[in-house]
Amino acid sequence: MLTPSKRRYSSCAKFVYAVPAVLCLALTSLPAHADTPDHEAAKFASGPGNIIYLAAGIGLPLLSDGRYGTRHALRVADALGTSVLLAEAIKSLVREKRPDSDAHDSFPSGHATAAFAVATLESDLHPHQAALWYIGAALISYSRVRLHRHTVGDVVAGAALGAGTARVEVNQPRGLVLSPFIMRGGLGMMMSKGL
Repeated sequence: MLTPSKRRYSSCAKFVYAVPAVLCLALTSLPAHADTPDHEAAKFASGPGNIIYLAAGIGLPLLSDGRYGTRHALRVADALGTSVLLAEAIKSLVREKRPDSDAHDSFPSGHATAAFAVATLESDLHPHQAALWYIGAALISYSRVRLHRHTVGDVVAGAALGAGTARVEVNQPRGLVLSPFIMRGGLGMMMSKGL
């Protein structure tokens, strides 16, 4: 479990890194042209880069957190899955048109939601890595605006949803959706009798 000093530090760090990320998104919502290097970088960040980032968020705790690795990976997966489910539910209710098509599933950005859920939880688990996680989340979110898949508002809402869901996750002793599998302070995973 996180110590109070780690929680205080990580809460401050989240704020410090989230503000530049939001400003970056707001200031860089300029049109992208298909032949520019930034467009290619945005396509990578939005596609394979996003997958690598999310997989790293779940996988790295297994490799680096010793006996708590499984529990930490489950917590990241729980925050990620819960936030994406919430984003998809909101999309189906709001039905905002995408800037680049006639699809009505723009608000909130699922990529931003997922990226900031992972960044927030990983930053809580590893405060010294907070800058890296938030920069990654900001780049993925920026790519969605740069590719005209979302507006800045879609991305900011997604970032807030992802970060907020992860904060709720951190404050729960055993997680949210995956709580039957997450032990309260123990070594990792347990199976519920009801399964």
